[in-house]
Amino acid sequence: MLVLPGEPLPVRLMNTRWADRHGVHDVLATEDGLRDWLVATGQAEGGPTPGGEDLDRFRALRDALRSLAALSTGDTRPAATMAAADIDGAVAEVNAAVARAVTWPRLIHRAGALDRSTGCSGGPAERALSGIAREAVDLLTDPERRLRACYAPGCVLYFVKDHPRREWCSTACGNRARVARHYERHRKRSADEQ
Repeated sequence: MLVLPGEPLPVRLMNTRWADRHGVHDVLATEDGLRDWLVATGQAEGGPTPGGEDLDRFRALRDALRSLAALSTGDTRPAATMAAADIDGAVAEVNAAVARAVTWPRLIHRAGALDRSTGCSGGPAERALSGIAREAVDLLTDPERRLRACYAPGCVLYFVKDHPRREWCSTACGNRARVARHYERHRKRSADEQ
């Protein structure tokens, strides 16, 4: 399952752990889950199926990004405060992932014209991991601080605030938050009348 498919890849990776009324779910619970996520996000370039080491690296990067997102957004949700314990370790994890696959510009001669391409070390999973980590560095250091935690009841997701009025990760969360506010006001009014 893809959660919030319009978000940048680092946010989509953070959101591979999500919750609903049935509990907490983890898209990266298995190697098949990682493969499916890489295909769904356009990060699978063929090659071998990601293995157990790849799964461990993607989970480690996801957890590091969630910790750094909690710090960056001032996230006060209970799950976020537990995750933000080892910030230095999270920074080291992101930096290690960035360095996992080195990229460089390449010149190509094709049909009488010169073109630019990118060369890269590492396998497909390592290149995807490195690219996501590189994009995360930009996102986490964005001077506009557009990364946000969704404070709708029961939500554990992050999103990029791409509109001034956006306050939740999705319209469903916005609706839940409005209903919860309405219920709380109604309950408070009833208690005051008694």
